Amino acid sequence: MNLRHFFALGALALAPALGSAQATRLRVSFTLDTLPNGLTLIVHEDHSVPIVTTNVWFHVGSGDEKVGRTGFAHLFEHLMFMGSDNAPYPQFDRLLEAAGASNNGSTTEDRTNYYEFGPSSSLPLMLWLEADRMGWLLSTMDKPKVDLQRDVVKNERRERLENQPYGLVRDIVPPLMYPAGHPYSWNVGGSMADLSAASVEDVKDFFRRYYAPNNATIVVAGDVKVDEVRALVRQYFSDIPRGPAIERPAPAAFTVRDTSAILEDRVQLPRVYLNWHTAKSTDTDTPALQVAAYVLAGARTSRLTQALVYGGEVATAVQAYDDAKRLDGDFSIVATARPGKALDTLQTVIDQQLQRLAADGPTTRELDQARNAIEASFLRGVQTVSGKADQLNEYYYQTGNPDGFQNELDQLRAVTAADIQRVVRKYLQGPRVMISVVPQGKPELAATRKRVTQ
Repeated sequence: MNLRHFFALGALALAPALGSAQATRLRVSFTLDTLPNGLTLIVHEDHSVPIVTTNVWFHVGSGDEKVGRTGFAHLFEHLMFMGSDNAPYPQFDRLLEAAGASNNGSTTEDRTNYYEFGPSSSLPLMLWLEADRMGWLLSTMDKPKVDLQRDVVKNERRERLENQPYGLVRDIVPPLMYPAGHPYSWNVGGSMADLSAASVEDVKDFFRRYYAPNNATIVVAGDVKVDEVRALVRQYFSDIPRGPAIERPAPAAFTVRDTSAILEDRVQLPRVYLNWHTAKSTDTDTPALQVAAYVLAGARTSRLTQALVYGGEVATAVQAYDDAKRLDGDFSIVATARPGKALDTLQTVIDQQLQRLAADGPTTRELDQARNAIEASFLRGVQTVSGKADQLNEYYYQTGNPDGFQNELDQLRAVTAADIQRVVRKYLQGPRVMISVVPQGKPELAATRKRVTQ
């Protein structure tokens, strides 16, 4: 599922039912092929505008790393732009820019993706560049390149975590939410110590294991013809050998207990983070959890937003979101206190609102607004070929079926008030990890460990 983090929609009001949208079945046409070396190719034709995107997913993320060797997935996202045999650095970027195209990449716990976007005439160049770095990168990998990108990644970590207000929470939450050794028990960016310890051979071994055609899927979407794309992909990728088979044993089951922590940081206002385990992306409870997040904090009229920010005036902001991943899911509520307010006050209000939602469920208006707003955001996200390409890749990785668009909408539209009550009771009334971030020297502003009930 990809319908998540919709608290950012703010005051979007879409209470009227999207009748015309619901009357049309959403289907994104595609062809699916697999090369002898295991590379999967998905092609979606859209001739409305002469543009094309290539979207490559390597099925490797921070969850595939080892304890003591974290941060490799993100480090490799950077190293993949450092040149290959036939496109030495910085030709990858320069050639694409000269063709009017752009590119980027990203890393999560479950996957690393790379994409290019530009005029349809640039497709052969895009595929040639992707093939060259998939098949002919290792011989160009040396210590200066690794050291350079290692420093870049470290600087990103300093900027986004260590020197960012509240940023260190991203290091604290994973080991509190998951037991040691679990694939999600460390930050996606890894630790400074692990990044420093990474050798060139460590990096090469990571590439050999995970950056192979049988662990990758390429989506080509836009103003293209299927047969021409197939021919180009065979031409450029067929000589790349298959990599080793990858086994991913299921993590051991674990139990969670109520946990609280206090982080004193260089911040002006206290902030509380409440985190629960929920369900993985393919679970049938995930749509209801996403709607529950919107009901709680997705709009100005949402329950926590009113109770904390506009009505109660004890918080400056509140967010709620369900982050559903391949192996597990996390539901988070994050609230920042107003000056002079302790986090105990915010915690009390949040607990009371969760109790109310579990007991009474959402109103019809709340439910309609949440479903309609999430649906509208989803449709905006897939109205471009780039949006469709990434969704095709995600659906294929999660379920084996690239065209999961209508199924996702059907699940969203089927969420009922009773479903919201059920998932709030099942997940958000259970054990949680609570982190209080307070100004340095003011631990008394932290939230208490005791759960507040009505």
